[in-house]
Amino acid sequence: MNNIIVNPNGKLILENQEFRCALGKGGISKDKKEGDGSTPAGCFPIREVFYRADRIEKPETVIPTRHLNKDDGWCDDPKDKNYNKFVKLPYPASAESLWRNDNLYNIIVILGYNDSPPISENGSAIFIHIARPNYSSTAGCIALAKPDILKLLKEINKDTLICVKESI
Repeated sequence: MNNIIVNPNGKLILENQEFRCALGKGGISKDKKEGDGSTPAGCFPIREVFYRADRIEKPETVIPTRHLNKDDGWCDDPKDKNYNKFVKLPYPASAESLWRNDNLYNIIVILGYNDSPPISENGSAIFIHIARPNYSSTAGCIALAKPDILKLLKEINKDTLICVKESI
């Protein structure tokens, strides 16, 4: 299995397939910092897939998968011991809700960025998720159309890496 390549021009490539994607409003950075809006450069493993079981069927994939609950969150407070980790809401520190009113988080692919161990201020909650219809920029994630994420999930395995390039 080849790795997934993400280019700064908004193209994600797996083997001979090319998909449009949205990236962080701050571009791609090898020096990612919390809140800078950039997508981190580098190669990252795929940890897990979350999905909204009330909105979509369980994605077909060999990657570990779980359905989201209304109280699921992700800690984005660099000073907290659970920085860049899954948490239950309400949480005493800053944490993003993974249960959104829009459809962007109906599928979330958790990337192994800054998680082993998390380093304060180096960025959190770097996911692949569903893109807005106009593919507008993200806060640092990689966003694709829902059918494209589902197709990728079918074709990858636990050894696949997501490689975000600073240049083409």
